[in-house]
Amino acid sequence: MSFLVKAILTAFVCCSFTGLLIPTSYEAKIPNDMVGPTKKPTVTIILQRTYLDGEVSEEMFRVDTVSLEDSLRRYKNWQLVDRDDVQIVLQKRVNDISPLLKTSGYFGVSKEGILQIFKGIPDEKNAIHSFFQIDMEKLKSYQREKLERGIRVKSKKQYEEVIKTMKPYSMKKD
Repeated sequence: MSFLVKAILTAFVCCSFTGLLIPTSYEAKIPNDMVGPTKKPTVTIILQRTYLDGEVSEEMFRVDTVSLEDSLRRYKNWQLVDRDDVQIVLQKRVNDISPLLKTSGYFGVSKEGILQIFKGIPDEKNAIHSFFQIDMEKLKSYQREKLERGIRVKSKKQYEEVIKTMKPYSMKKD
């Protein structure tokens, strides 16, 4: 056997024993620092707040399923509305008016005489919520003018007072 053939065979045997030739498993030869972290399964939690004025706000966030029980424990005063493999919907009634109403809410009346809440000065395009129809003929002129201009709402107390004041003027359904 020639020197060259002996050298090639020796190199082949050495490489085979040290694992430098052909890896038997591709995954086994990837260095640990090059492998990314395994992703934990996550679930989306949706928190729905329903306010006295009918406004609903939603807050969404993702949690690892490992911390799901901790998250649900944190929201124990919330009602479970829906649940599947990818999301959980929790709901809570808030005994207050919505932040939207506090910052830009007005009571007003539509052309048909329906008591409504508006985002900003009353205009048909920006109605948020409707209540009941008012008999505009029974209202005192200053009350009618206030409703047509808009009554600013900044608190729960004021919200409840306006509804209470207008309720006696509601039209009865036959």
